[in-house]
Amino acid sequence: MKRGRTRIAVLVSGGGTNLQALIDASRSGEIPDGELCLVIASRPGIPALERARAAGIPALTIVRDEEEMIRSLKGAGISLIVLAGFLTILSERFLSCFRDRIINVHPSLIPSFCGRGFYGLRVHEAALKRGVKLTGATVHLVNEIPDGGRILFQRAVEVLEGDSPKSLQRRVMEEAEWKLLPIAVQLMSREISERESEERE
Repeated sequence: MKRGRTRIAVLVSGGGTNLQALIDASRSGEIPDGELCLVIASRPGIPALERARAAGIPALTIVRDEEEMIRSLKGAGISLIVLAGFLTILSERFLSCFRDRIINVHPSLIPSFCGRGFYGLRVHEAALKRGVKLTGATVHLVNEIPDGGRILFQRAVEVLEGDSPKSLQRRVMEEAEWKLLPIAVQLMSREISERESEERE
């Protein structure tokens, strides 16, 4: 039996640069076992929604209503969820509905500069304040502990003399986040597709 492609949803809260990296990777054939089927935004009017619409991906805005999110995700037949700059902590109820099917990209080398309160520029500000010479990004499974799930991939990025939080953030995105995320999404898409194919046989 031919395996189907894993249906993917991307959850966003801002500019959508990681979403765009996935859109670009999908178009170039880097995610053959997955299909971007839905984008859910936690805030209205954000640039990520325009990126989704430009790519022809159905997009919803759902503000602080997990039950509506669950209904929308299940209604769209979603099997893999990608948190791409999604700034809402998900409840145990939500996580239990999609166990081992949610991944997140975090802009540091976990376990450094992670957990509650570490997001966006705050991560890079903390790295510069600490004086680290290497930082990077991590893609991990999501569980009940913020940034505490099993690590899938990490990539290091050098901290340069004179870096600002914004310059470091940009380089971590370009050299690590945008590279790792499509690889992780393809890995998970293939695993889920194979698992669901076996369950149907």
